[in-house]
Amino acid sequence: MRLTSHQLDQEVMDVTESAEQNEADRPPGKRNVIALAIYGVIAVVVIATAVGFSFQRGGLSADIRNKATLIAPAGAGGGWDLVMRESQAIMRDHKIATNIQVVNVPGAAGTIGLSRLHSMAGRADVVMVGGTGLLAGVQQTKSAVTLNDVTPIARIFEEYDVLVVPADSPYKTVADLAAAWKANPHSVPFTGGGSFDQLVMAQFAKAAGIAPKDTTYIPKSGGGEVAQALVTHTAAAAFSGYADLVDQIESGRLRGLAMAAKNPVAGVELPTLVQSGFEVTLANWRALFAPPGITDADAKNIRDVFYEVMQTSDWADAEKINKWTRVWLEGDELTTFLAQEDETIRQLYEELGK
Repeated sequence: MRLTSHQLDQEVMDVTESAEQNEADRPPGKRNVIALAIYGVIAVVVIATAVGFSFQRGGLSADIRNKATLIAPAGAGGGWDLVMRESQAIMRDHKIATNIQVVNVPGAAGTIGLSRLHSMAGRADVVMVGGTGLLAGVQQTKSAVTLNDVTPIARIFEEYDVLVVPADSPYKTVADLAAAWKANPHSVPFTGGGSFDQLVMAQFAKAAGIAPKDTTYIPKSGGGEVAQALVTHTAAAAFSGYADLVDQIESGRLRGLAMAAKNPVAGVELPTLVQSGFEVTLANWRALFAPPGITDADAKNIRDVFYEVMQTSDWADAEKINKWTRVWLEGDELTTFLAQEDETIRQLYEELGK
């Protein structure tokens, strides 16, 4: 466990107070010997920890291959958590890295985890996953820490929303839905699993000639609630992650109309919205970020580890199951991409009146 100097001082105070209390309960003749022993132990702890700090400052911190901390800035069971736990298992099974822990830091649309990452300046053994939702979270929470304050490593994959309606919906095609929506935007309430899904809906509204601020959106916490809202006709249409709704589509409860992707998605027999005449391409991408203050060599080492992870058959299986589309990007191109995505999301929020 790593301690800050403040935490170290507190640990010493706590141990000292405990030692003094225990000493008071002992016979007087034994107190001096016991006290010396206890304070000797404390001195060893203080010196050892101080040495540890000096090693870190001297650039001898752990390497991600022999001690990796993988941060998911959300609770267990979500998309970011899945990426890191899949990576952890592959690193361990393929001996790419050892001593790997996944740490969940939920809250504030990922920005609490981002702040935690920012506080670990110089740590070459830490990496966090983020994505479109994190960019949106930074804007919505007005986070003091942004992605410009940490070290981008690589964009690794995208996943895409699917546009769905209830099985008994009168809208058989994307064009049917768009025509009814444009005629009366509030008569076609949308739902989705979160802020990203609303952004995709906003982009679709623009493509259909509808002002995003004139739409009705009912946020839900996940695919199950989204499906329920459609089946009960609380909502007329939805955008949500394909993996979250594929079972409902295959069972016939929901009808898939199109994918919000630039190109057809392997294994999904639905057209894209682009093929249907609507320029909707906002993807739910995932990228890796490290703390600020690491060297270029450290960044390359982290990048190489995850590149190795993605060359395994296990990762290919995860891509197939979860419908992840690999879109590796790094360096200056990644920096440019992040800036462009940030601007796209900012504009969509403005048009939603947020």
